[in-house]
Amino acid sequence: MQVEIIEKFVNGANTLLWSYILIVLLVGSGLYFTIRTKFVQFGMVGEMFRLMGDGTKGNKKGGISSFQAFCISTASRVGTGNLAGVAIAITTGGPGAVFWMWLIAIIGSASAFVESTLAQIYKVKNGDTYRGGPAYYMEKALKARWMGITFAILISLTFGLAFNSVQANTIASSLNNSFGINKVVIAVILSAVTAVIIFGGLKRVAKVAEWMVPLMAGAYILVALYIMVTNLSEIPGVFVLIFESAFGIKEVAGGALGAAMINGIKRGLFSNEAGMGSAPNAAATAEVSHPVKQGLIQSLGVFVDTLVICSSTAFIILLSGLYTSEESNGIVLTQNALEGSLGSWAGIFLAVIVFLFAFSSVVGNYYYGETNIEFIKNNKLFLNIYRVAVVGMVAFGSLAELSFVWGIADLFMGLMAIINLIAIILLGKIAFAALADYKKQKANGQNPVFYTSNFEGLENVEAWEKAPTKDKQTRKIV
Repeated sequence: MQVEIIEKFVNGANTLLWSYILIVLLVGSGLYFTIRTKFVQFGMVGEMFRLMGDGTKGNKKGGISSFQAFCISTASRVGTGNLAGVAIAITTGGPGAVFWMWLIAIIGSASAFVESTLAQIYKVKNGDTYRGGPAYYMEKALKARWMGITFAILISLTFGLAFNSVQANTIASSLNNSFGINKVVIAVILSAVTAVIIFGGLKRVAKVAEWMVPLMAGAYILVALYIMVTNLSEIPGVFVLIFESAFGIKEVAGGALGAAMINGIKRGLFSNEAGMGSAPNAAATAEVSHPVKQGLIQSLGVFVDTLVICSSTAFIILLSGLYTSEESNGIVLTQNALEGSLGSWAGIFLAVIVFLFAFSSVVGNYYYGETNIEFIKNNKLFLNIYRVAVVGMVAFGSLAELSFVWGIADLFMGLMAIINLIAIILLGKIAFAALADYKKQKANGQNPVFYTSNFEGLENVEAWEKAPTKDKQTRKIV
């Protein structure tokens, strides 16, 4: 009875957040950042790929490379949102939900650029690595530690606990569906492996993410491409279906347009995390010469997540035609769609990919909580209590009901996004100034280097050198 009351409250709160507040904030802020950055997500795509290539060369100082930081954030992004989340969006919002996922990714990548650039500017030294994120720029730039603590608590609950229970739930459902493994057994094994990795610290998290993310994403995309190529004649019809469902008269009249929009935006944000305030925690760990470099790399991550991987899942499901059936939902629908296209072996393949996708998210999600626990209080006991709680939620999620777990995750995600979006709207001018500085140095044929003395009024910046500019001019933050 108590669970039913909680679930009713959670559903009501989610309706308020996602139907009114967050749609306006996400779309409005994304458009604002797109215009103020002069469409950075389109005009600097080439630079994003170039920086990604440079980031794979490693870091001579022994810290976290820009590629490793990208992999940590992508490990969190690329998870059940790309597999189960897309399936849920389509079954609850129709094929039109895919369009709204695309839209929120395209405009949201500008928000991702701003939040990750800010995280780099206000990062702090942590041994031979860095840590930072929204809590840090809320305290240092807005001078609002209370806001930072509120965000730190929310992200620790959202990612370390709620989201990790979602990832574990998807792993357990997939393995149970494909192999018939008892969920209790899955819960025990998954909890044990999680404990081994997260008690090993950031370097171990980075190493696991660095090899796991490219492997799992590459394998899944190749399978999706094969399905699309072998069904090439049907691809135009899938695009028509998506756009008709997103804008069709029938959908408007039947009220399905709102469902498509809400579910597409909700599941799109869960997957790509643009503007939510999660990826900046990973972005802050990178050792780069200019904050904009990591901002651009993180912006690219939104495209990779939604436009490539989520689209792969959407096309697999829509080509199968199984989305109209009420017999399966979430990850089971994606598995059934793959099996229908490739045979029974595909369900087993997806179970393995799901494990890699979801488990990499558990690892990435844990780190977001760790860096924010340290922001609240740098205490080893608190951190170990948090680690135990993460392991416990992985076990709980493996056994819990699907709808309840996703509802809790949506609520915490929504609250977290609201606080971060308010902060980056207030601080956006700092990221815009950093971008202008980066472009100016590039235009002069230089490898951009960030110096705080280049910016008038920039305060409480710890990790960057203060040096005079060659032209003796400072860039005013307006």
